[in-house]
Amino acid sequence: MDENKITMASIGGHGFGAKVATATAINHNNRFTGVMCLDGGPLDQRYYEAYQELAHYIEEVRNLNIEKLSSAEAIKKISERVAHPKWRNIILQNV
Repeated sequence: MDENKITMASIGGHGFGAKVATATAINHNNRFTGVMCLDGGPLDQRYYEAYQELAHYIEEVRNLNIEKLSSAEAIKKISERVAHPKWRNIILQNV
């Protein structure tokens, strides 16, 4: 990607390549927009730093109790708890 001056891309793989694609995207999530895996089999994501970071932010948001807040107040509270802009955007898009 660097050699061809590609800053962002989707990545995919089949079989073991699916696991390699997933691990690559997890460890360089600022470079990939998506992952497509075919017959990759199970892969335990819990040990990857990106998974742990996302799980932490999801727990932070889960404990906010935003049901009774206005949209603006909920967005503000989520933004205060989720420091990483990429994870914040993903969470805000799914709330």
